[in-house]
Amino acid sequence: MKLEKYFVLFLGSALLFAACSKETGIGIPTQEDYKGKTSENGIPTYADDYVDISSWSNHMNWNLANMHDPSVAYYNGYYYMFGTDASYGNEHEKASIGRHFQGKRSKDLVNWTHVYGPFNDAPTWVKDSLNSIRGRMDLEPIDNPVYGYWAPVIRVVDGKVRMYYSIVVLNRIKTGVAEPAMDGSWTERAFIGMCETSTPEDPDSWEDKGFVVCSSSDRGFDYNTINDGYGQAYFYYNAIDPAYIVDNGRHWLIYGSWHSGFALLELNPQTGKPLNAYDAQGNYVGLGDPWSDSADELSTRYGKRIATRHKTYRWQGSEAPEIVKNGNYYYLFMAYDGLDVPYNTRVLRASSIEGPYYDITGRNNTQDGGDSYPIVTHPYKFAGSDGWVGIAHCCIFQQEETGDWFYASQGRLPAGVNGNASSNALMMGHVRRIVWAPSSADNLDDLWPLVLPERYAGLEKKAVTASEIPGTYEIINLEYKLSVQDESEEFVFAADGTVTKGGEAAGTWSFDESKQFLTVTHDGLSVVSVVAHEADWERTKEVTAEDGTVQTVMDRQETVVFAGTHKNLKATVWGKKIK
Repeated sequence: MKLEKYFVLFLGSALLFAACSKETGIGIPTQEDYKGKTSENGIPTYADDYVDISSWSNHMNWNLANMHDPSVAYYNGYYYMFGTDASYGNEHEKASIGRHFQGKRSKDLVNWTHVYGPFNDAPTWVKDSLNSIRGRMDLEPIDNPVYGYWAPVIRVVDGKVRMYYSIVVLNRIKTGVAEPAMDGSWTERAFIGMCETSTPEDPDSWEDKGFVVCSSSDRGFDYNTINDGYGQAYFYYNAIDPAYIVDNGRHWLIYGSWHSGFALLELNPQTGKPLNAYDAQGNYVGLGDPWSDSADELSTRYGKRIATRHKTYRWQGSEAPEIVKNGNYYYLFMAYDGLDVPYNTRVLRASSIEGPYYDITGRNNTQDGGDSYPIVTHPYKFAGSDGWVGIAHCCIFQQEETGDWFYASQGRLPAGVNGNASSNALMMGHVRRIVWAPSSADNLDDLWPLVLPERYAGLEKKAVTASEIPGTYEIINLEYKLSVQDESEEFVFAADGTVTKGGEAAGTWSFDESKQFLTVTHDGLSVVSVVAHEADWERTKEVTAEDGTVQTVMDRQETVVFAGTHKNLKATVWGKKIK
């Protein structure tokens, strides 16, 4: 899948540019607001189709445009967000400083300004480590590796911002030829490194700490397994998509994608490197060669597998683990499927960070694998809009002031928006508030994290009153449909507690104002959703221009939204009030 990512980011070859420009006068960004892009009611008015400002000369005005695989941490009064190398037309490659893992910062989670990344080039240790491994495999060195820079995670550790980052090698193992050339062997490994800073807005301040872990195989030197198809990938653990959590004084790295599942590797709290890479005397001795003849032996060194989508099939379509703890549970968020359109988010939970992890239906994902529920995000479309696709690879974090939980990921526009065949390469950062919804009407205390159907706009948080519930709603069942946007249907919630669709009876509703729980019964199944106020990002209105023409313009306003699920329903219900 990450190889697929490499190609998807290059959609629309006519839009690609060489990294040839040279900046002058670059300094630490001081712009605090996305000027002129917020209306009087505080709701952002910037367009989601950001083609008009996509050039590098506009990068200080991108706000959340060109954000992919974000990670967020709060530090010294700002929320910092860093992500994968990705931009429409690869404009980020024109940066002369901080080219890789560029980011943004914000005080309010709504208005974001550009922050440069920690690297202009790959650290030298990546090539040195790669060729050291190749030498031990009796392979020729690769003189000029082709790199991808993917999916960092940031956390505040001991007063500094720490970043674990992924650098992948896009050359073939057997001959070292660069992608997309083929030589019958698997693609070379990925590496996870670590760097730190106390001034993340300054690209020159990052101190690189070097190698942490790399991709590892349970197939010895049998790297020609591409001939067996994607189901038999060479690597057991793919060293990308790191996540990081500190729990009761123990530090953990979670990483992996597609090949076999997610690895959990304990870290040394002082150095941030793998704990089992040190001997009894505290000397760093490493994890040993990144290959073995068995998965069990490999896992003792490179991490315990804590979740998998397909127990035996390597090319399994899950990636981007993110673990957070809330209350008594550890929640494991993950992305499913290809990132261009079908990307969607799922969540599991466990009472121990080491698992086993279960889904809402009780499936043991650690032991048995299988598709997991609930669905947190999925390609969708409300009426009157193009909707969003490719909504996954999330980070989960808490708002500093309130402790509220938030979800951030990229969203992609579908192809063909505004006549642009490459609009699916437009990537907008999405920040959404998390609500904790009951697993069913029979178990109101069994809460699972879902996200609201509308993006966060910084509105004042206030309870929804019972009098606000009646009205007309657009409701979407987020059902798993590969590469298909789930579309909304219109329902009317009457003041007498009935629900109609197209004038016909469609169920009933009731509202617990104290808990902010909206219960809707339809076809004999009661789904309990959590309601909230949020901005309607799709709302428009018609205005008459001076020349007499009628134009449709954005009219984003506050409204009532909800999200809920049911353990017997393999769908999440999203709704927003439109009248």
